[in-house]
Amino acid sequence: MKLFTDFCEKENIKYELNAPLRNYLSFRAGGPCRVMVFPDTAEKAIICLRFLRYNDIEFYIIGNGTNLFAYDEGYDGVIINTCEMNDLCVNDDIINCSAGVSLNRICRAALENSLSGLEFAYGIPGSAGGAVYMNAGAYGGEMKDVLIKCDYIDENGNIVTAVNQDMHLGYRKSMFTGKQYFILSLTLKLNKGDKQAIKARMDELIGKRKDKQPLEYASAGSTFKRPEGYFAGALIEECGLKGYCVGDACVSDKHAGFVVNKGNASSADILAVINHCKETVFEQKGVMLEPEVRIIR
Repeated sequence: MKLFTDFCEKENIKYELNAPLRNYLSFRAGGPCRVMVFPDTAEKAIICLRFLRYNDIEFYIIGNGTNLFAYDEGYDGVIINTCEMNDLCVNDDIINCSAGVSLNRICRAALENSLSGLEFAYGIPGSAGGAVYMNAGAYGGEMKDVLIKCDYIDENGNIVTAVNQDMHLGYRKSMFTGKQYFILSLTLKLNKGDKQAIKARMDELIGKRKDKQPLEYASAGSTFKRPEGYFAGALIEECGLKGYCVGDACVSDKHAGFVVNKGNASSADILAVINHCKETVFEQKGVMLEPEVRIIR
C-alpha cells in the first residue's frame, strides 16, 4: 500500500492510514481500513481511481457513511471518502453541488432561496452522491423527482453525464447501485415557493422524524427495505422483536425498522440482530427481509 500512499503524497491528496471505520460510519462500528483517501477535486478523484484500477488495488467509495456497515475486521483496501468534495451553487431554481455535500445543507440552501421540492429530504443523514446512488426518498418524495443530471467517473476513468431518465432510478436503487462508478456532482431543479411554507414543511417533517425514529442512537437509518405489500418495521414488531438486543445492538423500541447501536456494539452484534430479524420474520410471516444497509467488503 506504500505505492499508493506515495502517490497520494506526490499528488497532494489527503489520506489516513488504518482509519477506524467506526469514526466514519453512522453505525459507529467497524474495524480499520488500510487507507482512507479524501480527494477534494474531480481531477484528484480521477487520477486516484485510475491509479487504483491500474494497480489492481481494491477500493470502496463512501459519502457521509450512512446506510453502510463494516465488519469488525475492517477493510483491507482503500476507502475513497467524498466528504472534501463540497461545492454548492444556486442559480435561480437550479442547485448544482458536489457529491460530498450533505442533503441537509442542500435543503437549507433551497430554503434560503425559497425553493421547494426537496423538503422530503430534510433530516435524511446522507450525502448528495449517496442520495443519488440509493435514490433516497421519504414522505412521498424521492431524488428522481428533482434530479436533472449527474456527472460521474466511469470504469475507464472518463467523466460522463447521465440524465434523469437514463439513471434507472427506482426504490433504493439506480444505475450506480453495485457499480464502482464515482459520482462527482449533481444538478437539481426545484420550484420557486413561499419561504415560510417551505420552512413549515421542513419543520413538520423533522418533527415527525424525531417523534418516530430513534435519532438519539447511532444507526444506519432504516435497516431493511420495504417488502412489497408490507412494512419491515411492522413485521418485526409483530414478531415480538422490538427491544431485542445482542450486546449494545438492539431493535429500536421506538421504531422496529431500525437496528441501533446503544453504545459499544460491535459489528458482529449488529449483524447478529439483523440476521435474527430476517430469520424470525421469515419463519413467522413467510417474508424475507432484504437489508437496505450496504456492506463494505
